[in-house]
Amino acid sequence: MVTRYLLAAAFAALSIGTASATEPPPGKVTVVFDRPIPNIPGKSMKGVVVEYGPGAASPSHTHPKTAFIYATVLEGAFRIKVKGQPEKIYHVGENFVEEPGSVHEVSANASDTDLARLLAVFVLDTGEQTLVTPIKK
Repeated sequence: MVTRYLLAAAFAALSIGTASATEPPPGKVTVVFDRPIPNIPGKSMKGVVVEYGPGAASPSHTHPKTAFIYATVLEGAFRIKVKGQPEKIYHVGENFVEEPGSVHEVSANASDTDLARLLAVFVLDTGEQTLVTPIKK
């Protein structure tokens, strides 16, 4: 429960600190599970639902250096660009991976009219609390 509030506060601070009249509105992030992996000491899985309203996006960011992330689109479509890979639109049922240390350059709702939701599953060090770190320009 504490992780959910820390993540929500961090994402809110990230969104407030970078919002401007020309940037799309931020998304909503909810931790839906956080569980140690019993056969891999020191590692946990965290499930995060990311919701973007029409036209919403998040600023460029990174995740913990130990995090491997597997994301699946649940609703709508996401425009995603991870550094070193081409930008792509992912639709319901499609997924993408972020390797440890990746830079998430674009994360946006591909639609200006529909909601977009995805489930991101993080495998990372158990003590890691900060899931999103903005890239300062």
